[in-house]
Amino acid sequence: MSHFSDLQGSEDSGPVYVREKGRLSVAGSHCPRVKTPPVRLFSKGFSVELCVRQGDACKPKEKPFVFTYTEQGSLRYSAKSLFTLALDLIADNIQHVDSLLGFPEQVAERLFTAAESRQQFCHPHSGLAALRKFTEAYGDLMLSSLCLRSKYLLVSEKMEEIKSFQGLHVLDLSCCKLGDEHELIAHLSSEAMDRSGDCGSPLPCISLRELYLKDNCLSDIGVRKMTAPVRVLHRGLGKLSLLDVSCNPGITEKGLSFLLGFKELRFLDISDTGVQDSVFTCKKIQTRTGLVQSKKPLPQFDESSCRTEGWAEQLFRQWDDLVMSAIKPKKTLPSRTAAQHFYGKDKGTPEAETPMLYETPAAPTKHLQFYRPEGAPNPPPAVPQPGHYPGKRLKEDKHVSDRGSSQPAKKPRVALTADDWDLLNSY
Repeated sequence: MSHFSDLQGSEDSGPVYVREKGRLSVAGSHCPRVKTPPVRLFSKGFSVELCVRQGDACKPKEKPFVFTYTEQGSLRYSAKSLFTLALDLIADNIQHVDSLLGFPEQVAERLFTAAESRQQFCHPHSGLAALRKFTEAYGDLMLSSLCLRSKYLLVSEKMEEIKSFQGLHVLDLSCCKLGDEHELIAHLSSEAMDRSGDCGSPLPCISLRELYLKDNCLSDIGVRKMTAPVRVLHRGLGKLSLLDVSCNPGITEKGLSFLLGFKELRFLDISDTGVQDSVFTCKKIQTRTGLVQSKKPLPQFDESSCRTEGWAEQLFRQWDDLVMSAIKPKKTLPSRTAAQHFYGKDKGTPEAETPMLYETPAAPTKHLQFYRPEGAPNPPPAVPQPGHYPGKRLKEDKHVSDRGSSQPAKKPRVALTADDWDLLNSY
């Protein structure tokens, strides 16, 4: 007891616990124990809801296993490989990748397919930057041939994306109505597409080989701009082996003289252009380039001769579907009967329509396709000597020959039809 009293009187000592009959209590405490409920941090009805801002919305994570079926038809769970999980992670964040140079091609193709399935290249801000990482590293593996025939809406919407593919061998822009001043026409002869020399890129130097520009509203001005780097600087489309400029009425004999700078051409189509003297033009092309006129249509200029090939083949189909889905269907115009009723015209009495006068269309140029025979060598490139101007010399020689001739050549008279006389009298 004396020991207990000493402990009780000491100020430094703390409480003393005593265990009696299996219960622990403080020695010297005679107050009854009161059972207190456990302290709760939150009430029973408290709940937590995660609020995410619209800008921070993210895709739900995919489960790390795959559902498959056995031969007996039972469901089987198989875990994804670590390679697949890492590939999916990079595909979801492809916009943060710095470069893919030196990355294995087999892995890069699977990475591109995974990013494409997630529509990473359709984003308006990060899609183009992500696509350029692949085109800069893999060149013609991305696209070696691109067919955009009659897809002028896709050309207009995805102009920068199309220009990023710089490893093309074949490009088909037929029936796109581009015109002489279009940005894509100027891009074809730019330094970005000129990879025939020392391009300074880790990719093999590749130049465009086949170009289809049928029905694009081109004229002599557009042809002169497109061929200027070849004629003046000896670069650009100098490696072109096939060219189709048919169905461009604005291209005349003057424009065709610019096309003679392509010394490696093996196939040329100038059908339905503004060429007037086809016989003289055929002789000139054969003399200057060695191309021979074909008597029958060449299979190289068929619509099925060009198709999109490469990793991005499915990507262009995806873009085309998005562009076509964005076009809203036009409202149907009211019928002719409703229009006549609106303007108070009688439906029963036929309206006296004034005949419209049209200019007589020029006769279409006959079939003009050229090819190089097997074994025929390419003509040597004409390198003009300093101070020598072949075009000016030809004009002077022609002028002298015209003056020296005793009898000047008579121009054939053009016979006017009755419709032509009526048109002239109407003025």
